[in-house]
Amino acid sequence: MQQYEVIVVGAGPAGYVCAIRCAQLGLKVACIDKRVDTRGKPKLGGTCLNVGCIPSKALLDSTHHVQFINEQAGTHGLKVSGLEVDVPAMQKRKDHVVRTLVGGVASLLKKNKVDVISGTAGFIAPQKIRVDHAGGASQDLQGKHIVIASGSEPVDIQAAPVDGDCIVDSTGALEFHEVPLRLGIIGAGVIGLEMGSVWSRLGSEVVILEALPEFLAMADQAVSKEAFKILVKQGLDIRLNCKVQEARTSSDKVQVVYSTGNTEQSLEVDKLIVAVGRRPHTEGLNLDDLGIKTDQKGFIEVDSHWETSVKGVYAIGDVIGGAMLAHKGSEEGVALAELLADQSAHVSYESIPWVIYTWPEIAWAGRTERQCKESGIDYRTGVFPFMALGRAHAMGHAEGMFKIVGDASTDRILGVHILGPNASELISEAVVAMESELYTEDLARMIHAHPSLAEGMHEAALAVGGRAIHF
Repeated sequence: MQQYEVIVVGAGPAGYVCAIRCAQLGLKVACIDKRVDTRGKPKLGGTCLNVGCIPSKALLDSTHHVQFINEQAGTHGLKVSGLEVDVPAMQKRKDHVVRTLVGGVASLLKKNKVDVISGTAGFIAPQKIRVDHAGGASQDLQGKHIVIASGSEPVDIQAAPVDGDCIVDSTGALEFHEVPLRLGIIGAGVIGLEMGSVWSRLGSEVVILEALPEFLAMADQAVSKEAFKILVKQGLDIRLNCKVQEARTSSDKVQVVYSTGNTEQSLEVDKLIVAVGRRPHTEGLNLDDLGIKTDQKGFIEVDSHWETSVKGVYAIGDVIGGAMLAHKGSEEGVALAELLADQSAHVSYESIPWVIYTWPEIAWAGRTERQCKESGIDYRTGVFPFMALGRAHAMGHAEGMFKIVGDASTDRILGVHILGPNASELISEAVVAMESELYTEDLARMIHAHPSLAEGMHEAALAVGGRAIHF
């Protein structure tokens, strides 16, 4: 039986990063993953690289160019006629991006001397894993420490069973080779909004049905309200407080029955995307046999050091819940690896950045104004609009805002919220500031380049003290 100091189950952003860091620290490591391509070769990188973060951003970037040509090129003095969109070519580019990055992960694991084992893993004892290979063979591995990083999978709902053709999940939403004339989406979360943006830019009439009465309830209210207006203006038909009762396929169409309050309505679409969230993927791991505790939703319970209820078995990433974000899982992977190597480690969950890659982008880190109110924190806010930034006007993207929430008594930065172009990049300054325990006054005193979008952060910090210069 092959012996390892660390066995990692799952090669997504949490798993492969943990495996690499363990190897860097001198531990003998194996990383097991069951995802393979059509040739039977490992497809490392998990959901993020293969059917999540990366392919969706590739399509968002491609369709952003389409949106620019259709809606803005003329204002830049660019005359474009006869534009044709080749969706299969767009998909081919997306697949190339994925293959490149998947190959990169394989190279990194090889470089760091991590043994990559392809197959389905299941516990046979607290420190023993059995790997079933595609051809029917199996092998047993023993590890001093075993890390579960098996990720998550799309949630399905009984009212709209996925058939992989007319009704698809987030994976299927990335694979259309024709633009649906009318596209329905259940769920106005990150996936629903991003996929809705992709296909709307290509000409689909997109209707998004959201069960909650509030749009993007997890974001700051001022930002979510403004984002709603912008996205509706772009053509997304976002209907709130809509509960889907039934979705049935008939003659290559999907009939969706949903209720709004006491009123029942119906919607006919060509394709329907079910994007109502994700759940932990633990099938086949034999957690119950081992006695590993999970919560009511199936997420693995861990302590402050990511150890499960079984000594020597750990869990990180989506499978433990919380913020189901690739970068959160990766940081847990690094921190756990360092703990296993008898070092100190910590993950600061309070300042994890969240991003929705619509255009304009939506990003935030830290507390919202509502959370401060609910916690009884005395706070101040500073808001600065992109329309007051010269660089935003030069780019032709002046919609959105910066918002900073600061502690009224200490002036410590509690949260930063951005709706605007490149918000995914701009939010990093806020994370650095919060991790460095800076005050809003510190941001207000720092010189930011002009003209730049980052000036909005500076002005929002000034606005916390009621002294913004340009608005």
